[in-house]
Amino acid sequence: MSQKLNLLLLAAVAVSATLSASAQEKPADFATQVPLAVSGEGPWYRLELPLSVQLNARQTDLSDLRVFNAAGEPQAYALARQSAQTRESRTLTDVKWFPLYNSADSTERAPSVRVQSSANGTLVEVQPSSQLEAGEETLRGWLLDASAIKAPLQQLIVDWTSERDGFQRFTIEASDDLQHWQAWGEGQVARLTFADERVEQHEVGLPGQTARYLRLLWSSPQSAPTLTSVQLESASTRSLPLPLVWSQPLAGNSSKSGEYTWQLPMGLNVERVQVELSQPNSLAPVTLAGRRESSLPWQSLSSGLLYRLTQNGQDVVQNELQLPGQTVQQLKLTVDERGGGLGADAPTLKFAVRSTQLVFLARGAGPYTLALGSATVKAANLPLSTLIPDYSTAKFAALGKATVEGAAVVSSTSTVTAAAKTDTNWKKFGLWAVLLLSVLFLAAMAFSLLRKPPVKP
Repeated sequence: MSQKLNLLLLAAVAVSATLSASAQEKPADFATQVPLAVSGEGPWYRLELPLSVQLNARQTDLSDLRVFNAAGEPQAYALARQSAQTRESRTLTDVKWFPLYNSADSTERAPSVRVQSSANGTLVEVQPSSQLEAGEETLRGWLLDASAIKAPLQQLIVDWTSERDGFQRFTIEASDDLQHWQAWGEGQVARLTFADERVEQHEVGLPGQTARYLRLLWSSPQSAPTLTSVQLESASTRSLPLPLVWSQPLAGNSSKSGEYTWQLPMGLNVERVQVELSQPNSLAPVTLAGRRESSLPWQSLSSGLLYRLTQNGQDVVQNELQLPGQTVQQLKLTVDERGGGLGADAPTLKFAVRSTQLVFLARGAGPYTLALGSATVKAANLPLSTLIPDYSTAKFAALGKATVEGAAVVSSTSTVTAAAKTDTNWKKFGLWAVLLLSVLFLAAMAFSLLRKPPVKP
């Protein structure tokens, strides 16, 4: 009996597998299809998704977006909301420095020291590991505490006492534990006086790596000068967000004086809005609220002062509000009418969302089609680092380009496509019905076998 049950279960699994295979996504499963043109070197292509196309999606996070080749096969893709461009931010930090002494006859060996540090690694005290006799000690260099700097170090800037002019040459080493040191090359600074003119060089380039501590050991002259100032310049880079894209003007409604509402085409992560101020000399303190759907309470998003004032014959306009970027589909503007209000009719509103880029791996023959507009499909996008194994910002910027062909979105609302979609839906319902009946039949057989009395020997 156990063997029969196993066979029944295997049959049920086979039916489920058949159903899954027959339900593979096709372009006709999506309400909108947009032809794409590709240029440049593949096989990866990057498309800046137009807002007019994005608004045809049924899911806020664009889970219902796909790319198909000419044979209707889905393509692997990723969604990018960060630009390939980077911004470098430089910071100048004053750091502590500690003297490094050695005996006069041990200039070839790095000074050995005992250190005391705090729990976070900041140096508190640095002392020679052995007691040196007075007159035998030589100032060989300086230990710099860079433990508070987390970004890569780009430049060293030092100053020293005025009695030591000329060139100062030293080696630079880096460490994170004060035990193991890595050579960072040599540095040279100078203070020269010539014909009543003074020439000074205080900056030394660093390799752009991180380190908790730096060790400067003088080579020429062999004794180090007394430092009066030490600064380290660090630089960090980050990916820039993609630019904002603005919608067309959106008509609104006014249910009562001083209150206006707008319905967005779908839930969107709105970051800015522009409110039309049609009348000169308008002044309106406002608050803006939003929500995902009508059944949810309004949540305050922003407030500010909107105005269009005429000064010296010119209009001075402030009609934008900045939002936190959370998902909303309805917006409500409440106006403090002590400023005169915005009139009985609702003004038009433009909204801005962050641009989205799509990257897909072209497989099979083109032309390629962007499809979107389904409330039921699941997300299928990959991380960029998975789609492009050796991903880098430079490679991302050099990808081939894809563009939407033509100015209009090709929507699959024609009679033929609608009929095909209806037929597809009926096939899915039929397959589900077959699966359900099969499972019920198998369950009845299993129940019958379980109730059958065992055969007596």
